[in-house]
Amino acid sequence: MSRLLSMGLVNTMPESHRAAAAQQQDKNMKTGFIGLGNVGSKLAGSLVRNGFDTVVHDARREAAQALIDKGAGWADTPRQVAELCDVVITCLPSPLVCSEVMEGPDGVLNGLSEGKVWMEMSTTDEAEVKRIGALVREKGAFPAECPVSGGCHRADTGNISIFVGGDRETFEKVLPLTTTLGRRVLHTGPLGTASTLKVMTNYLATANLLTCCEALITMKAAGMDMATTYEAMKISSGTSFVHETESQLILNGARDVNFTLDLILKDIGLFQTIAERNNVPLELSPMIIDIMKDGQDRYGTRANTDEIIRRLEEATGLSVLAEGFPAELVDDEPEERGYEVVPPGPR
Repeated sequence: MSRLLSMGLVNTMPESHRAAAAQQQDKNMKTGFIGLGNVGSKLAGSLVRNGFDTVVHDARREAAQALIDKGAGWADTPRQVAELCDVVITCLPSPLVCSEVMEGPDGVLNGLSEGKVWMEMSTTDEAEVKRIGALVREKGAFPAECPVSGGCHRADTGNISIFVGGDRETFEKVLPLTTTLGRRVLHTGPLGTASTLKVMTNYLATANLLTCCEALITMKAAGMDMATTYEAMKISSGTSFVHETESQLILNGARDVNFTLDLILKDIGLFQTIAERNNVPLELSPMIIDIMKDGQDRYGTRANTDEIIRRLEEATGLSVLAEGFPAELVDDEPEERGYEVVPPGPR
């Protein structure tokens, strides 16, 4: 591939062939993935499934075993991942954990060298990703933040959406990877912009969840059939992605969305911090935080976010369970090569 580039021949290829050549070049680059939780394991699985030379690491080796069985390599430390790989992806539960993985004695930064790429796929704080990004640049490497949105079921099929913050050069470097990991890829601007937009989307999703809970319990109290209520919400102006996915889990009773109260409180807390930094006097956001904290006190730190409906069920003595709804979300769309989403207006 590098010989073709030096000869100036790649630009004569049809666009589809150039995209395939770029993807093949990226497959030849060794990619490291650190953090194999609910989302990370599925994202890493997309790389392995699509033939990328992938090395994985997690605090618990057993979390990596299924990927190792499918052909992924294993590294004992984050530093070793960075030493072995051209691109290092982190997908971790909090800014604190990310700092430990990046800056510890056996951290990524001590294994990075010139020309390598760090992709942060965690949901994190704008200031923190900028701070660590500056340390990555000091190594001569390229930082990019690439948080995802769309749920574990879409991460599992490579159909999730990805926001990418960083300079355009770095965005182009990671595009073959991000269009494998996700369906829709949006370049949001400089480093920090993707994290800012990501916590905004999680705030909106949380607000949607709480309004869906209130709508379902109120319709139950009014004597409405729950399956009919679900369809009325779905085909109306009141629908949302959260309703069409999580309301099904609520009605089934499984309520396992693979996302927990401690994580959502971290994310909506980050959104509230952005508002406070910019002197925006939010009214709903503090109420939402209080409701989710109360749910955590009642049902546990690691309770699934959809368990929040129980506050209203317990207060009313009603149940919104209904037959015919799935216990888990499955993405039934075929896996497709991703593409860049370009916002309207002048570029």
